[in-house]
Amino acid sequence: VIFADDTTPRWTTCLALLDHNTLVGGDKFGNVWVSRLPADATDDADADPTRGAKVLWERGLLNGAPQKLVTLASFHVGDMVTSLARATLAVGGAECILYTTLLGAVGVLVPITAREDVDFLVMAEMLLRQEHGPLCGRDHIAYRGAFTPLKHVVDGDLCEQFNALPADARKRLADELDRTPAEVSKKLEDMRARYAF
Repeated sequence: VIFADDTTPRWTTCLALLDHNTLVGGDKFGNVWVSRLPADATDDADADPTRGAKVLWERGLLNGAPQKLVTLASFHVGDMVTSLARATLAVGGAECILYTTLLGAVGVLVPITAREDVDFLVMAEMLLRQEHGPLCGRDHIAYRGAFTPLKHVVDGDLCEQFNALPADARKRLADELDRTPAEVSKKLEDMRARYAF
């Protein structure tokens, strides 16, 4: 019995449960997303044990399930995602989502809980997107949101390009962030060390 489905059709290759109501998935087009059941859908299912039989006869729009998943985050990694797992990569580090791709890439999705870190990384990503343009000329946001819109994800690969910029560009970007280039580099290294290595 299909209890809930997504509004976006997906060619899913792998899934991992994050908690009772939340999952992370990858598809054959290189997208990774996090979806969650709405709170009222969970309450309806747990409150009435006969609900499973009733769901068979309840139909949503276009013969879909009566409950719809809510997409919390969406990101295009650029290669077919073959596996997803919850992992802790550093001793005493926070838990993250580890993914692998068909061409052998290993990536990490990290939950950023501090609002200050989120603001810093979003601003750094925006400035780097303008300063460090793509080699092929394709817009960065269009690439990372190739199949579904980019949502609630900061591109760490792009932020890591800060240290590869010339000194004058690093100084200009650091001034925009109200920090020195050394402080920006240290902040990015601390974020990486907190979760990965």
